[in-house]
Amino acid sequence: MDHRKIASLVNKAILYEVTTTPKPGLVDRNNSGAHKDMDYYTFISSACAIAGGFYEIAEVSYEFDGKPKDLLGRIRPIGKQMETDMFEATCGINTHKGIIFSLGILCAASVQVQKKESLNAENIIEYSKKMTLGITDELKNDKSLGKTNGERLYKNYGFLGIRGEVEAGFPSVMKSGLDALRNSYYTLQCKNELFIQTLFQLMTCVEDSNVLSRHNLETLSEVQEIAKNFLDAGGMFDEDAISYVEEMDRQFIKRNISPGGSADLLAVTLFLGLIEKIIE
Repeated sequence: MDHRKIASLVNKAILYEVTTTPKPGLVDRNNSGAHKDMDYYTFISSACAIAGGFYEIAEVSYEFDGKPKDLLGRIRPIGKQMETDMFEATCGINTHKGIIFSLGILCAASVQVQKKESLNAENIIEYSKKMTLGITDELKNDKSLGKTNGERLYKNYGFLGIRGEVEAGFPSVMKSGLDALRNSYYTLQCKNELFIQTLFQLMTCVEDSNVLSRHNLETLSEVQEIAKNFLDAGGMFDEDAISYVEEMDRQFIKRNISPGGSADLLAVTLFLGLIEKIIE
């Protein structure tokens, strides 16, 4: 696969995620979820602003010939510029910071993998683990934590957030998200329903930093239980599924709950699904 095609699939996955509707407490085509400072069009503007950065990352990775950890250092300045472009496009609103980090790494890893071996989720994740080995050490060793949400959550709960998820090889995606996408593909032919089902599978297990930063561990456990109950009751296979999710959305909005960490990992899952041609 051409390295520019890989970058285009990253951007497609980002657009697929925000377009999936309804999503409880999250920005989608229906509403802004539990977010008062952004809407669907904010996300589209942000996605357009950062799209070119993924092509830059793919180009750098294509030309790179060295150790995986050194590649991370090469793409980090591009990621920083993408964050600047995002904030400029959104008037200072953080829409895709976590996505820039996680999918930037996976974009670079995918380009490296396709140069040397079979391009599949497992090989991409193995390479990304080599790229990010030790990336959580800065959290564990920094005694002045507390500047970012991720640092505060580690300080308060010991959660490693998206950095831990990436370094561990995206276990939530590989064990839940991608399995849900693979297993439900032939029975949920509608992309929107398939993606909602995948989101709920992720919500059952993700240590969601967005939920924690707004609430606490009890609320996170409740969100995970709600997602499990929805799937146990049939999930998107139930004829009234959309109505259930819309009611859930209203309750999440009322309670200011936003499982944004799960939404980010849905985009990651969709990217790997596109790579493996599970979805198109």
